[in-house]
Amino acid sequence: MYKFLLILLSVVGMATATSAQQKQDMNSRQSNHKILVAYFSATGTTARAAQKVAHATGGELYAITPAVKIADTAFNIYYIAEDGRETLVEMNDPKARPAIKSQKGKIADYDVVFIGYPIWWGLAPRIVNTFIESHDLKGRTVIPFATSGGSGIANSVAELQKAYPGLNWQEGRLLNRTDEQTVRQWVEALGY
Repeated sequence: MYKFLLILLSVVGMATATSAQQKQDMNSRQSNHKILVAYFSATGTTARAAQKVAHATGGELYAITPAVKIADTAFNIYYIAEDGRETLVEMNDPKARPAIKSQKGKIADYDVVFIGYPIWWGLAPRIVNTFIESHDLKGRTVIPFATSGGSGIANSVAELQKAYPGLNWQEGRLLNRTDEQTVRQWVEALGY
């Protein structure tokens, strides 16, 4: 019995030490970069992915919130004005820029900006363009991530890179139903 207790105590001690080391490693990795995890989420799916990215990086979450409410009607996204009128923001109009409720202050404080979004018709929603255009992201590393019911991320990233070639883009990732461990591995592979 005494040997069993000694073995049990040593196993618990090793597990505690390993957990403490993992926390210390995470904290030291997170302190190297000031990270912002900006995301737009219409239904909550992308918000959940963004929370996992923020947790893995130690980054600060910022919701890209439309100035007007959103409704999803038969896969058509409508922005609902305060007077109750619905306006369809067409993804076919590359100039559409839905207003953001509030800007993220002090963007210059961040080294790395993860930008998350749902993929609509193979593209990032136009409100992501609004965010990029209304914040100075030059000199920062920009990493896209997305959620989608059926599209891949490649086309949406290619279009963002084409629209904003002056930004320092890193490879993005689709994070559909991705667990914390997979997100952490992706973030670590990126060097964050």
